[in-house]
Amino acid sequence: MHSVFRNRAFARLFAGRLITNAGDSVYTVAAMWLAFELGGSSFYAGLAGFLTMLPQTLQFLVGPFVDRWQLRRILVATQVAQGILVLSIPLAAATGRLSVWVVLVVMPVVSLLNQFVYPAQQAALPRIVEKEELVEANSAFSFAYQGVDFVFTALGGVLVALVGAVSLYLIDSVTFATAALVFLTVRVPPAEKPDGGDESVTSAVDDYLTRLREGVRYVRGSVLVWLLAASLVVNCTVGIMMSVLPAYANANGGPDAYGFMLAAVVGGLLVGSLAATPLKRFSLAGLSVAGFAFGGVVWLAAVAVGWFPATVGLFFVAWIPVGATNVIFAAMIQSVVSEDFMGRVASVNASASAGAMPIGALLGGVAGDAVGSGVVVTSAGFGFIFLSLYWLAHPLLRGLSAVEDIEGERYGLARPTRAESSESF
Repeated sequence: MHSVFRNRAFARLFAGRLITNAGDSVYTVAAMWLAFELGGSSFYAGLAGFLTMLPQTLQFLVGPFVDRWQLRRILVATQVAQGILVLSIPLAAATGRLSVWVVLVVMPVVSLLNQFVYPAQQAALPRIVEKEELVEANSAFSFAYQGVDFVFTALGGVLVALVGAVSLYLIDSVTFATAALVFLTVRVPPAEKPDGGDESVTSAVDDYLTRLREGVRYVRGSVLVWLLAASLVVNCTVGIMMSVLPAYANANGGPDAYGFMLAAVVGGLLVGSLAATPLKRFSLAGLSVAGFAFGGVVWLAAVAVGWFPATVGLFFVAWIPVGATNVIFAAMIQSVVSEDFMGRVASVNASASAGAMPIGALLGGVAGDAVGSGVVVTSAGFGFIFLSLYWLAHPLLRGLSAVEDIEGERYGLARPTRAESSESF
């Protein structure tokens, strides 16, 4: 992994991601806890999760812009805008106007702006690193996301208890500003365009719609559509769990317990992402079937053990397979999808897979008030077990080989022709 850091553009992009994710980790703890505290029930935490996750379902709409605009400008502009927005929370508190509804308005707007960041970073990676370095680069990015989360999520829970959730928004505004300055120094080469792609004769609107159709059609006609179905199960589980986690943690110690529970989740994702490089030689099918079955069993054991430190440790272990498969799937897509399609494919994937998260969050919040947070967290553990069975039952998924051996044409991942991609869907 050390070789990829000799690439100056990658190192700077990685640094910017580290900084912004440090603030985001603290902000996530503050936002969900503040909604729970101001609203007074799991319903408001679930509603906050629903509204925050809902913009992720619209990410496919930004894909054509990502493939068209300069990626550096996207990264810088989104950081600046988000930094300004999060400052509105401490400003409302200072003027005596802070309520749960202010939080519920600000959170989804910040999330909406963030939908440009993920596909922009995904589109940038294959342009600045070599193909054989994509797994290592994605593993490093997962560390930037999950490793920082591991530290700052736990720290966020402690800080909420010590200084209050509102103060953490000030910290986040500083990290957004710093990340914007770092992203300013990143140079991302333009994507290689296919022959015959003259855009001068096409209006901006027609070009946008054409690109959008291409991205949706590409995903729908490939193995990616079946991977998305699996992602719906995972993300519904995540949404359900996150909505009731404040109440579940509150019953086990308060905001510091909430921070440790979140840290256990992202810590497991971190370890899994770091394990992705040696695991990439195994088949995707084998990793998914075994990994999610193992994660589901450990999840259920975490809830049943009845001792909070053991619960935290077992949650940590349950999320390791998710971290590993996330990295390897991202590398698979980047290795077989052409550069000029990456923004659209990444955003369509993210939008479709994220669709279950806000629904899960809303349902989890309602169920948490109705039957208790412990019951809801327990039921969510069966989502991983179902996912393992889904992979085992589907013949196409069951046959997926190791990421470096996947043939794009076999799984519908070859570039569509202009005539094919322009057809109505």
